[in-house]
Amino acid sequence: MTLKKASLLILLVLILDQWSKIYIKTHFQLGESVDVFNWFKIHFVENKGMAWGMEIPGAYGKLMLSLFRVVAIGFIGYWLWDSIRKKVSNILIVCISLIFAGALGNQLDSTFYGLIFGNSRDQVAGFLPETGGYAPLFYGRVVDMFYFPLYEGVLPDWIPFKGGTYFSFFDPVFNVADSAISIAVVLLILFNKTVFPKEEKKG
Repeated sequence: MTLKKASLLILLVLILDQWSKIYIKTHFQLGESVDVFNWFKIHFVENKGMAWGMEIPGAYGKLMLSLFRVVAIGFIGYWLWDSIRKKVSNILIVCISLIFAGALGNQLDSTFYGLIFGNSRDQVAGFLPETGGYAPLFYGRVVDMFYFPLYEGVLPDWIPFKGGTYFSFFDPVFNVADSAISIAVVLLILFNKTVFPKEEKKG
């Protein structure tokens, strides 16, 4: 796979990711939800930290996370360039491209969204508001919107330990960038032997 094709894949993911986020940010209030199907909703939330809503505590925790992501993206970019140069498996190059695009897409939110958007709480955020954005550089929040509540209800009493209690699956809300990274991880697992072939022992 050539660098041009990998770049086109990255660009496509970034366009889809940023278009969907900007649309949600400029049309939805924080927490607003629209039912597409019973099992699929567009639900606007903002992620201030890492995956699953985790955060690094302290005044500079968010800044440290954002700067770490910048360094990580640099390493992933080098990994992609080096893999293309070495002409490794096309599947591996696709996976690295998806991971790079996903990481970069979410980092754009963290880096710039606080500067270019107003607050979304109890209102639809304005783009480049006259009063300024809701956060400084590197302190923006990642926009998530895809929610798949595949099951919500009380579990049957016969289920050990959890029977009779409320249970929901699948709770995480995610975006296109998260999807790209997840797809890459699944592909790496499925095609592990193709992507990382073991060298045959001599003798």
